[in-house]
Amino acid sequence: MTDFMDVIKGRRALRKYEDKDVPEELLNQILEAVQWSPSWANTQVWEIIVVKDPAIKEKLSQTLAPKNPSTKAVANAPVVFAICGKLKTSGFFKDQAITKLGDWFMYDLGLASQSLCLAAHHLGLGTVIVGAFDIDKAEEILGIPEQYRMVSLIPLGYPAQDAPAPKRREISEFVHRDRF
Repeated sequence: MTDFMDVIKGRRALRKYEDKDVPEELLNQILEAVQWSPSWANTQVWEIIVVKDPAIKEKLSQTLAPKNPSTKAVANAPVVFAICGKLKTSGFFKDQAITKLGDWFMYDLGLASQSLCLAAHHLGLGTVIVGAFDIDKAEEILGIPEQYRMVSLIPLGYPAQDAPAPKRREISEFVHRDRF
């Protein structure tokens, strides 16, 4: 069995995939990881669109800037997950935001996305989280309802390449004890 820290340390942003379908069984395991992700008061605000249709993936890729390194990944990956969240639910009580930070849907979607990417890596698949795209156009392409916001695209497939580990800051560089 793979050590959990090996999964965390081994996951990379991968943008090139083999031309090979991802079995539904693996997709379901990845989506189960999302299902069990934590969220504010268990609101589970995520909605995930699994895109396999080549024409839709091509349209989504056109919402990225031409020089975005993930444009080809969105168009060519066997699967693209569109990560969406329900607004005014996470971090709300009686229709009022209860923290200074307001809507927590982005936090919850970050947790769900991390679960998705780590599960994918554990299963031998590669992912990259894409956030720089025209959200309005992408939402129109996918028919996202008004009370939801799409925040990222995550292409998924069998890696066609390895990626080296990027340099990481030392723990002592980002940890503060008792006070900043």
